Amino acid sequence: MVFSSGLFLFYFFPIFLLGYLLIPQKWKNPYALVGSLGFYTWGAPEFLVWVIVGILVDYIVSRQIHSNERLKSIQWLWLGLALNLGLLLYFKYANFFVLNLFQLLGFDSQLWVNVILPLGISFFTFQKMSYLIDVYRKEVEASQNIVNYALYVLLFPQLIAGPIVRYKEIAAQLLDRSKMDRDVHEKLAGLTRFAIGLAKKVLIADVLGRQVDQYFGQEDLSSPMAWIILLSWAMQIYFDFSGYSDMAIGLGRMMGFTFPENFNFPYLASSITDFWRKWHITLSNWMRDYLYIPLGGSRGLSQGRIFVNLWIVFLVSGLWHGASWNFIIWGAMHGFFLSLDRLAGGELFARLGKIPSVLLTFLLSLLTWVVFRAEDLSESIQYYTQLFAFEGEMIPLDSEFWTVFFLAAILLILPALGPVKKHYLALWENRKSLRFNFLQFIIIATLMALSVSEVMMGSYSPFIYFIF
Repeated sequence: MVFSSGLFLFYFFPIFLLGYLLIPQKWKNPYALVGSLGFYTWGAPEFLVWVIVGILVDYIVSRQIHSNERLKSIQWLWLGLALNLGLLLYFKYANFFVLNLFQLLGFDSQLWVNVILPLGISFFTFQKMSYLIDVYRKEVEASQNIVNYALYVLLFPQLIAGPIVRYKEIAAQLLDRSKMDRDVHEKLAGLTRFAIGLAKKVLIADVLGRQVDQYFGQEDLSSPMAWIILLSWAMQIYFDFSGYSDMAIGLGRMMGFTFPENFNFPYLASSITDFWRKWHITLSNWMRDYLYIPLGGSRGLSQGRIFVNLWIVFLVSGLWHGASWNFIIWGAMHGFFLSLDRLAGGELFARLGKIPSVLLTFLLSLLTWVVFRAEDLSESIQYYTQLFAFEGEMIPLDSEFWTVFFLAAILLILPALGPVKKHYLALWENRKSLRFNFLQFIIIATLMALSVSEVMMGSYSPFIYFIF
C-alpha cells in the first residue's frame, strides 16, 4: 500500500484518521499499532511474523542492556546488533553474495532460490539498532511498554521509506501527545505538508519518471536526450523521495508525532560534503553517529585514517541502498569527492565562488546518479558514453513533460531563495490565524484535487526508495 494509491487515499487514510481522532487518548497507541500492523500486512504479510518476533527480541534485549552492569550490557548489545544485522544481511544481501560466488566458481545460478526482500527492512533495522545503542549509551531509557516500542518500529507513516527516526526523538511523544492531539491547527499543518508531498510525487516525480523509464538505458540514445533524461531522473528521485518524507512527516503531525526533516534543498549544496548535510539527512546523521564517529571520526587522527573512515562510511552507505556493484560504486564516487574536499581543507569548492561551486556540486551529484539508476555496470558505461559523445538529436517529447520538467527545475531553486524560502517553509506552520488557515485550506484542496485526479487516471507507481 502506497500513500499515492487510491486504496490509501480513499479508504485506509480517512478511516484510520477518523478512528484515531475519536478514540480516547489512552487507546491511541494500541489503535495506531493495529493500523500500522494492517498497513504492513497489506504489503508484506509473509514477513509479519519475522517483524513481530524481531520486535519482541529487541524489547527483551533492551531491557537486559538497561538493567545489567556494563560488561553484560555490552554482551547483550552485541547480541541484539548481531541479530538485526544478521537478518538484514540475509534478506538483503544473500542473493548478491551467493550469486557472485556462484559466478566466480562457475556454478549454475539456478541452484540458488532468490530470497525475497521484506518491505522497509533497511529503514526499520537502522531504527532498531540506534535504539539498542542509545539504550546502551544511556541516552534514552529502555521502553517499559512493548506496545509503545512496537509502535516506534512499525509506525506506518515512516515505516517503509523513512525518515529514519530515533527512539529518543519521539520517546516523550509515545507517552503523551495529548497537547498536539487537541490542536486542530497542528492537524491542518500536517495535512498541508501531506498534500504538498503527494503533489511532489504524483504531479512531478511520476510524470518525469514515465520518460525516464522509457528512455534510460536505450542503446541508441542521443547525447541531448541522455542529458535531459538524466536531469529528469535527478529531479524525479528528489521529488519522489522528498515527497514521501513530506507525506510521512505530515501524517506523523496529524497523529501528534514530530519526525525529523530529511531534505534541505540538496541540489543547491555548495560541495559534496554540503550535499550530504542536505540529502537524506536522517541517514547521513545515522551514519555519522553510529559508524563514522565510532570508527574514530576525524578528531586527532591522521589524514589517511580519516579517509579510510570516510570511505568505509560511504561504501556502507552505497551498499545500504542496495545489493549491487552499482550502489557500491555510487558510494565510492561520493567517498572520493568527499576525500578530495577534505584534502583541500574543505575549501576545494569554496574557492570557486558560490554559484560555480553549486553548479559543480550539482554536476558531480548528477553524474553519480547514472550508476544509481543503471541496472548494471555495463549500462552505466553505455550511458556515460552517450552523455559525452555529443552527437545526435533530441527526440520530440510532449508538452506535459516539458511543463513539468521546467516547473520541477524552478521548484528546485525558487523555494530556497531568501524570503521565498521563509514563506515556503511557513506553509505548514502551526499558526492560529484565520487568513493563514484559509490559505492552507486552499492549498490542500487544490493540490489534493489535482493529485487525486492524477491518481485515478494513472497507473501504480511505487516510491523509488521502497526497493531499499
